[in-house]
Amino acid sequence: MQLALDIGNSRIKWGLRHQGRWHAVGAMQTSDWPLLENILQEHSPLSGALATQVAGFSVATGIAGCCARYGVSLRWIDGTVSTPGMRNGYDNPQQLGADRWAALIGARTLAQTPVVVINAGTATTIDALDSSGNFLGGMILPGLSLMQQALHGGTATLSAFSGGIFAPFPRNTQDAIASGIIAATVGAAEQLANVLQLRENRDIRYVLSGGHYKEIQAHLPRPVTAVEFLVLEGLACLMGD
Repeated sequence: MQLALDIGNSRIKWGLRHQGRWHAVGAMQTSDWPLLENILQEHSPLSGALATQVAGFSVATGIAGCCARYGVSLRWIDGTVSTPGMRNGYDNPQQLGADRWAALIGARTLAQTPVVVINAGTATTIDALDSSGNFLGGMILPGLSLMQQALHGGTATLSAFSGGIFAPFPRNTQDAIASGIIAATVGAAEQLANVLQLRENRDIRYVLSGGHYKEIQAHLPRPVTAVEFLVLEGLACLMGD
């Protein structure tokens, strides 16, 4: 049994994998990372752990220490890790977030066609993968919650408005904010999808994941494959089981 960890800014997603299938998956708040000890204790011994992390040094150090106490060999990945049939086209591959690269690897296992990969978490990443498995590049946006927080914190008159829903023609401020946030995210994704479609000369689909994926899924105007824990799927591929 191996442990896969996607340690994000807001949540830690985890999965236990053996012989090509998930035995358990789950998520917790990143601040609750000490609870991982319960998982390690319950499923000990584990043959190893593979992880991405963007949460920072202190969380990573704490989790590494927790794994060490249970004799679990923990390996961190970054954008330089290689996988057959894929190429990282970033100018500096090591600069690419490990979670983005793992999500792209996971998307490639789902589709051998050109895709735009959207990971809608604390930040939203929107990345292009061509039909040959080349990562061409992508965008980073504030996530849906961060956009709303920016409006609440940076304006005097909008701070009291929350809880809106998407509408084609918003007629109140709550809906105007919610609709603008979703439209900005979908618009950025469509811009990249249009460019990729011109390059590839074929239809493009989305692979969608992240904590906010349900909020934007219905608004994407192309076929969508939604995967709740896409980064874990990429880690599973790298585990090679």
